[in-house]
Amino acid sequence: MLGEAKDSLEAWIGKAARADRATLVEARPLSGGAIQENWLLEVDFFGGPFTGRQELVLRTDAPSGVAVSHGRAEEFALLRAATTAGVTVPEPLWLCDDPHVLGKTFQVMRKVEGVALGTKIVKDLRLGGDRRRLAERLGRELARIHSIRPPHEGLEFLGEPPDDPALVDVVQLRAYLDALGEPRPVLEWGLRWAELHRPPPPDATVLVHRDFRTGNYMVDEAGLTAVLDWEFAAWGDPACDLGWFCAACWRFGRDDLEAGGIAPRADFYGGYEAEAGHEIEHDRVAYWEVMAHIRWNVIALQQGHRHLSGAEPSLDLALTGRRAAELDLAILRLTPPETWSATR
Repeated sequence: MLGEAKDSLEAWIGKAARADRATLVEARPLSGGAIQENWLLEVDFFGGPFTGRQELVLRTDAPSGVAVSHGRAEEFALLRAATTAGVTVPEPLWLCDDPHVLGKTFQVMRKVEGVALGTKIVKDLRLGGDRRRLAERLGRELARIHSIRPPHEGLEFLGEPPDDPALVDVVQLRAYLDALGEPRPVLEWGLRWAELHRPPPPDATVLVHRDFRTGNYMVDEAGLTAVLDWEFAAWGDPACDLGWFCAACWRFGRDDLEAGGIAPRADFYGGYEAEAGHEIEHDRVAYWEVMAHIRWNVIALQQGHRHLSGAEPSLDLALTGRRAAELDLAILRLTPPETWSATR
């Protein structure tokens, strides 16, 4: 794709970097990112603040996507807000919405070194440095994300904050499930449980990442290098992110390490509480852990549908769709009949 637009991309990058000239030395696709295309660019800049060879990452939309996934312009705005809040993210450099360059919107950021693959991070203890310290650091990073509150300049596209974030999620997930047109009795069970057991609205509505987990941050041998993948960010309940990070479905087989498969939950919570300046509501997080399995189940079905519909044939998407069965089992285990409200 990029080869066909080499000249226009070089010209645009050179202008965005305030360089006399930019030469695209290499462009190769990067693995990962089911909702975007990621390309590593090696660019020689002549003149301007970026003079010399630079490694950059270009992100643009994949041929098909998932409902509520932000586009690249929105992601660029989110990265800028996160940078201002002190979150460790790849530096967002430039946004292009000129269709004459690549035919679609894209953003360019600095390349960050490290590994993001969740299974590798969990299994390879050489990565991430001290694991308990890494979990504490991630808790602090999440608290910084949650320091971003509505209204916030540049994030107007997120709309008005919801009055009842849990109910909004239940209604939205039901709509996605109905649109898929498949009978999914366990998901219907789980959504009814979530509707009946939802907590009261949080004291403060904040920016929630909504995919903050092992697999969506990068580490090297020393520790954290970047928080990634902001496609689902929204205004919501901060416990949503805490529950998502600690949910069993994101521990990659290390169920004994409840903080993302890397450390005890207490280390992650400790970092969050120290940075946020308040205690975590454990019951509220437990609710959002159930919701994490429900939402990931729906997303897995959507990803599988992208393959089955023919919109984007992909073995990875097909395999993701198969995850729904194990998520069904997790939901049943988390919502046994004795947890149902007497008022159902």
